[in-house]
Amino acid sequence: MRFDLSDEEWAIIEPLLPVKKRGPKRVDDRRVLNGIFYILRTGAPWRDLPERYGPRTTVYNRYARWARRGVWRGIFEALAKTNEDSLLFIDASIVKAHRAATGAKGGSWRRISAAHAEVARVRFTR
Repeated sequence: MRFDLSDEEWAIIEPLLPVKKRGPKRVDDRRVLNGIFYILRTGAPWRDLPERYGPRTTVYNRYARWARRGVWRGIFEALAKTNEDSLLFIDASIVKAHRAATGAKGGSWRRISAAHAEVARVRFTR
């Protein structure tokens, strides 16, 4: 599927996942991760998760638990270390622009340009 991890991507991420030592066997991590990535990439609500990823409560609970335990941060940091340009890509992918930046109604472009020029001026204080 379009949002699913490739075998190559899974081979990189799988060793970074926590190992469950006790309790019942965990559902397929790859399927759950594919569900999490589907939601994050599409912006769909959890209730609209396709059935092929399993129960939405399982997918959401794994996402939330791993967030509380810092698993996502660990994965991010490990992946960021593999490529020095990855931080630039990740950072640039989440930047949002104000509607005035698109030229929409609501402000004079000269005033906006002057404000940008003022902010862009380099200042050093010692």
